[in-house]
Amino acid sequence: MPSTIIVDSVSKSFGNKVVLNKIDLTVEPGQIYGLIGPSGSGKTTLVKIIVGMDRPTEGNVHVLGTAVPNLNLLQEMGYMAQADALYSDLTGEENLAFFASLFKLKKSMKKERIAYAAELVNLTSHLKKKVRDYSGGMKRRLSLAVALIQDPQVLILDEPTVGIDPELRQSIWAELRYLKEKGKTILITTHVMDEAEKCDQLAMVRDGEIITSGSPSELREKYGITSLEEIFLKAGGKSE
Repeated sequence: MPSTIIVDSVSKSFGNKVVLNKIDLTVEPGQIYGLIGPSGSGKTTLVKIIVGMDRPTEGNVHVLGTAVPNLNLLQEMGYMAQADALYSDLTGEENLAFFASLFKLKKSMKKERIAYAAELVNLTSHLKKKVRDYSGGMKRRLSLAVALIQDPQVLILDEPTVGIDPELRQSIWAELRYLKEKGKTILITTHVMDEAEKCDQLAMVRDGEIITSGSPSELREKYGITSLEEIFLKAGGKSE
C-alpha cells in the first residue's frame, strides 16, 4: 500500500529567513503521526504546505499519490487550522452546514455528517447558538467537527487540543484512535509531550529541521531515556 503523505526535501524561506530546511517525512496509511516542537519551529508552515495552502521554496509533497496542491484532494483531506476559521454570526449548525456544502454530499448524508461531527465534539446541545457566544474551547471543538464533516481519508490537525479541557481532550483522542482503526491517516501537531505518547510515529521539529524521528518506543531505545521531553532536549531541542 503506498504511503499516504510523502514530503520530499521540502524547504521554505520567507525572504532571507529559512523556516523549513530539507524536510523529509513519510506517513503510512492508518497512522497517527505527530509533529512535536515548540511554537515557531516550523510545524504550522509544514502543515500548510502539506494541505496545499502554501508552496514550498524547494521540494514537493504527495498526498494519496497526488502532487499537492490539488483541488480534488481537498475532498479527501480534513484540515483544522491553529486559528479557528469560523463564521461568528452563524450558529454552530449553520457553520457545519456551510462547510458541508463545499463537498459533494447528498442532502441526507450532509444531515448525518453534521449530527455525527457535532456529537463527536460534544456540541449537539449548542448547535443553535451563534458562534460568537461560544467559548474558546467550544470554537476549537467546532473547528474539529468542520475538519471531519466530509468523512475525509486524511486528517491534518494543527494543535487541535489547545484550550480544551482534559476530559474532552481524552475523548477527542479516543475518537482519533477510532478513526485510525477505520483506516484514516492522521497528522497532528502538538507541543504537549503526553499527546506525543499517543502517536504511532513522531518527528521532533526544531528551527525548521527534523532533529529525530521514530515511534515513541524506538526513540526511548535510541536515546536510553523514558521521557520524550528529555529525548527532545538530548536530540538538540531546547525547552521553551
